[in-house]
Amino acid sequence: MRIRKKLIFLHTLFSLALTLILLVALRPAISQILDRAERTSATLVLEQALRQSPADAESWASGRGASWRVGSPDSLDIPASIAQDATDNPLAPIDAGRRGVHAIVVAAIPGPEPRYILAEASLTEVREVVTRFYLLLVIAVLAAYGLVVVALELLVLPQHVYGPIRRMLRADLAVQAGETENELIPDASIPADELGEIMKSRNESIRKIRSQERALAEAFDRLELNANDLKVKNHLLERARQNLADADRLASLGMMSAGLAHELNTPLAVLKGLTERLRQDPAGLSEDQAELMHRVVLRLERLGESLLDFARVRPPQSRETDLSRIVDDAMTLVRIDREARQIELANLVPKGTRAFCDEDRFVQVFVNLIRNAVDALRESGKGSRVQVSAETIERDGEQWLSVAVADDGPGIAPDVLSTLFEPFVSTRLDARGTGLGLAVAEGIVREHGGVLLARNNPERTGAVFEILLPADPGGEVVAGLGPAGRTDNPRPEDETHG
Repeated sequence: MRIRKKLIFLHTLFSLALTLILLVALRPAISQILDRAERTSATLVLEQALRQSPADAESWASGRGASWRVGSPDSLDIPASIAQDATDNPLAPIDAGRRGVHAIVVAAIPGPEPRYILAEASLTEVREVVTRFYLLLVIAVLAAYGLVVVALELLVLPQHVYGPIRRMLRADLAVQAGETENELIPDASIPADELGEIMKSRNESIRKIRSQERALAEAFDRLELNANDLKVKNHLLERARQNLADADRLASLGMMSAGLAHELNTPLAVLKGLTERLRQDPAGLSEDQAELMHRVVLRLERLGESLLDFARVRPPQSRETDLSRIVDDAMTLVRIDREARQIELANLVPKGTRAFCDEDRFVQVFVNLIRNAVDALRESGKGSRVQVSAETIERDGEQWLSVAVADDGPGIAPDVLSTLFEPFVSTRLDARGTGLGLAVAEGIVREHGGVLLARNNPERTGAVFEILLPADPGGEVVAGLGPAGRTDNPRPEDETHG
């Protein structure tokens, strides 16, 4: 129900309830007054009958709506208890209650045979007046509340209730329609009551919302400007990064050129001497000299291949691969070198270990790392074992595949450890060392999203080269390894990587 209907219903219900309450409250008092009046009238008639002649008493009583009779208790239908009270108090009026609408009063006349006078009275006209009074009272109450309702509906509620509510409704509809010029209620239309307080609070809420919207729009504008500025800066940063990469590659090429010149001097001097001797005497080379020439040529060939690998930039063709088989292939290639046959090569990678990588390029990584370890053992004369192992570890909440190439040789010199993966850094500048193998391996691992670390084994002699790769593209633990989260391998703070 709408407010007006509710108010009309409540007014009507309240007026009817009040009328009923008045009737219920007044009826006992008015009935008691009527009863006393009728009893008084009957008593007066009885006294007149005792003092005057019957004719006078009858005339006097008829004018007051009363009557009297004389007779025995049985003929007058007087209860025995009332008759006894009247006999005990002769000529005294005794209240005998009511018979219908009549009040009864009894008195005893003394004598040899007592007689009784019964007087009864009923104020019919008075009762009719009371009934009219009830009716007029109901009409008056209903009329009064009708006037109240009319006054409220025509004068009070439209101005102080219905009007403010309609104004708030129109303002809310303007908010929904986006009509900002009509969304606030004018101060002149705000009454000085509770509804006015609600209107003021609503206007203040709308103002705060619009202020926040403007602040938010300004923030979005600033964010857009910052985003555009950041986009420009990112573009400049990307260009700077590319320029830096080009400069770094030029620096590497310059260093490569210097190293290449240094590396080529020795084998070219040997080849120059041997070719001059061959020119003077085509059959003048001994077996050792021929072998030396062959080794020098192989060294130059490996140097050229290493330079191509270092300079080549191509994305890896990664796929899920058996890591144990890659290590086996690399060890087979290293064993072809006769000087590596004296070194024990152990593949401890669990069968079925899967790695997401470019198989051909990772064979090259392991060949370079294992050959580096073999050369270190052979040159130092210390140690005789190179092993490759793998496990899963957890770092910073992520799963990684850790592959370690470890030897039991003399380890890495401290002065070389910090620049180990730079081009042409090598402890062997003889016919085999080129100084590019570790740099090539580090570049391949980095292209796969991993890192190559180098450290000396703190528990025993030897060096450890560790490859860290994401466990797999989805970050799951690689099957075939031990439990995830194993981090029992020491990780020295001085690890070096490219």
